Amino acid sequence: MFGHDRNSLRRYYLTVWKKTEAGLPLEPLEHLIADVIRQHPEYHALLESTEAILDRDYLPEMGQTNPFLHMGMHIAMQEQLGSDRPHGIHNVYQKICRRAGDTHTAEHLMMECLGETLWEAQRSGSEPDERLYLQRLRKLLGRL
Repeated sequence: MFGHDRNSLRRYYLTVWKKTEAGLPLEPLEHLIADVIRQHPEYHALLESTEAILDRDYLPEMGQTNPFLHMGMHIAMQEQLGSDRPHGIHNVYQKICRRAGDTHTAEHLMMECLGETLWEAQRSGSEPDERLYLQRLRKLLGRL
């Protein structure tokens, strides 16, 4: 949707949050983004700040979490669950939710598996391995 321009994507988050705060009508994707933002009050002040945040780097080696990446992972998770792709993820998600106690915690746990799968795909220059991703999720379920 936004290509590889992180500033456009980040600006979209800012716009959605401004529209949400102003009570303006939202498109379906904007509703999804607004819901994810609502679940993360720790990012609200950031999204209300100036556009200077568009160029900010968040370095994991410095202990920083990229709020845009984090929220994007939640959105990706919602899209996977809505389409049940990879096939069977919705069923695994429901089980993880029951064991984790709530959907938000379940998504955070699952996002670790997703992140690892995406990192491996990026490192090898290949598509994410859906089979391996589901294996990781099932292994996670077994640890809960």
